[in-house]
Amino acid sequence: MALEGMFRNAAAIYLHLVGSLQRKKAGTSLTRCLHQTLTMSSKRLQARRLDGIDKNPWVEFTKLASENDAVNLGQGFPDFPPPDFVVEAFQNAVSGDFMLNQYTKAFGYPPLTKILASFFGKLLGQDIDPLKNVLVTVGAYGALFTAFQALVDEGDEVIIIEPFFDCYEPMTLMAGGRPVFVSLKPTPTKDGRPDSSSNWQLDPRELASKFTSRTKALILNTPNNPLGKVFSKAELELVASLCQQHDVLCISDEVYQWLVYDGHQHVSIASLPGMWERTLTIGSAGKTFSVTGWKVGWVLGPDRLMKHLRTVHQNSIYHCPTQAQAAVAQCFEREQLHFGQPSSYFVEFPQAIQHSRDHMIRSLQSVGLRPLISRGSYFLTVDISDFKSKMPNLPGAADELYDSRFVKWMIKNKGLTAIPVSVFYSQSHQKHFDHYIRFCFVKVKGRAGEGRVPQASQGLLAGVGRGVGPICVGAG
Repeated sequence: MALEGMFRNAAAIYLHLVGSLQRKKAGTSLTRCLHQTLTMSSKRLQARRLDGIDKNPWVEFTKLASENDAVNLGQGFPDFPPPDFVVEAFQNAVSGDFMLNQYTKAFGYPPLTKILASFFGKLLGQDIDPLKNVLVTVGAYGALFTAFQALVDEGDEVIIIEPFFDCYEPMTLMAGGRPVFVSLKPTPTKDGRPDSSSNWQLDPRELASKFTSRTKALILNTPNNPLGKVFSKAELELVASLCQQHDVLCISDEVYQWLVYDGHQHVSIASLPGMWERTLTIGSAGKTFSVTGWKVGWVLGPDRLMKHLRTVHQNSIYHCPTQAQAAVAQCFEREQLHFGQPSSYFVEFPQAIQHSRDHMIRSLQSVGLRPLISRGSYFLTVDISDFKSKMPNLPGAADELYDSRFVKWMIKNKGLTAIPVSVFYSQSHQKHFDHYIRFCFVKVKGRAGEGRVPQASQGLLAGVGRGVGPICVGAG
C-alpha cells in the first residue's frame, strides 16, 4: 500500500509538471518548471510573528452585529456628535491654512506637541520638551505598537494585568516578547452592596512574583478597559516600587483619564517619585474629545526612551495627518483656558456620561443582572452567572466559552451587541471569567452640557428558566 501511494503521488507530480510545461512558452525547461513548482509549495507565506494572532474580537463581533442589524453596545465609541468647539476646530483646520494639507514635522505638528508638553507638564510635574518628550502617533494604538517595537526585544518578558485591552498580548508577541499575566481578582462585597470595579485588586505577593531578571516592561491601563477600574494612588505606588526595584519600564495606557466618576481621581503613574524616567504615558484625542475616527494619539516620556520610539516611527508611519493634529491642538488650547472650571469639557463630559452609566446600571439591576459599578472609561462589566446556570446549553462550538456563545445568541436573537469579557484574558485564564460581558454606555444622543441624556438604544433579552424574565436594557 505504501508503494502504491508513492507511485500515485509521483504520477500526480508528473501530471502537474506536464500541464505546466504545456502552458509554458516553447523552450521552458523541465528543470525551471520543477524549481518553480517546488518553490511555490515550500515557501512559507506569512511571517512567523503572525502565528496565533490572526483572530480579532472586534472584527468578529462587529461583523456579526452588522449582519444581524443589532444595536451595538459592544464597541467603544460615542454615537453622538463631538462638542461644537471640537467640530469648529476641525473645520478651521480643513478650510484655513492651505499648507495644513501638506506634511508637517515627522514627530508631531509643532503647535500640538507644544500644547501637549505645556498641558501635561503641569499634570505630571515635569518640564516637558516638545521636541524630545512628545511623539504624536496614529491613535493610542499606534503609540502602543511603536512602544513595543522600540523597547521589547526577543525573549523579554512583559507583565500584563488582566483583564487587559486585547492588543497588548499580540503586540508583545509580534515584538518577540513573552507575555506574563497577573489577574485583578474580585473581593467579596459587604451588606449586599453592588459590586464595583474598585473591588477588583492585585495580590501584592502574586504581582511581585511575576518580576524576574528577564522582565523588561509592565503595561498599566487606568482607567481599565473593560472593568472601568481606576487604580488608586496606593495601588500605583505598589507597581512603581516593583518597577524601580527590578529596573522595569512602565507603559501606561491612560486614554480614559478624563472619564472618571463618583469623585474618583485619575493619577498618572509617571507623576510618582522616580517614575518619569521609566514611564511612557499614552493618550488619545479620540477618547479625550469624543472623536475616535480622527486617530490622533501621543506618547509622553523621557528622551532616553522616546528616541527609540522616534526611530520606529520614522521608519514606519513617519507622519500623522496634519489637519487632525491641528484640530486637536486647537481643542487643547481651548481646554487649557477652561481647565478646572465648570465650562471645561473635561468637567462637563464625565458628569453627563455618569448619568448614562447610572441609567444603564439601573436598567440592568431591574431585571436581575449584576453590573460592576464602573469608576471610569466607557464600559460596564456585567455578571451573567444566572443566565449561565439557567440556560447553559446555548448554541456554539464545543470548546467555545460561555460568554462568547451568550453574546452571539443575544446578537442573533435579540438584536443587542456586547463583548465577551473572556477576550480580555490570557487563554489559560479565560475559562475562569466567561460569566461576564461588557457593555459600552457612551451611547447617547445629544452632547455633554445640555442636561439631558436621552435614550440611545434598547435591546430585548429573553431569559430561559424560572426567575429570569424579559429584559430591556437602555443606555440612557
